[in-house]
Amino acid sequence: MSGAGMDMKGMDMKGMMKDNNDKMSSMQMTGNVDVDFAMMMRIHHLGAIDMAQAELKDGKAPEMRKMAQNIIAAQKKEIAQLDKFLAKNGHPVDKMSK
Repeated sequence: MSGAGMDMKGMDMKGMMKDNNDKMSSMQMTGNVDVDFAMMMRIHHLGAIDMAQAELKDGKAPEMRKMAQNIIAAQKKEIAQLDKFLAKNGHPVDKMSK
C-alpha cells in the first residue's frame, strides 16, 4: 500500500472500511432477500476479519488483541455458514476470497 493507504502504523482502518463499503455498494443484488443478505454479510464479515488481522499485526492492548482473535474465529465460522447457504441456493462463492 502506498502512503495514502496507510497510517503511521501501516494499516489504514478507515481505508479498509471504505474498501469494504465500496464492495458492498457495488454488489449486484439478486432480488432474493435471503441471498442478498448472505452475500452482503459475507463481505461485511470479511472486512471484520481484515480489521481484526490489522489489530493483531499492530495492536498492543491485550483485551483488543483477544477480541480480534475471537472476531476472526467467529466470522470465519459464520462465513462458512453463509457459503453453505449461498451454494445451496445457487450462488456459490469463490473459496479463494476467504
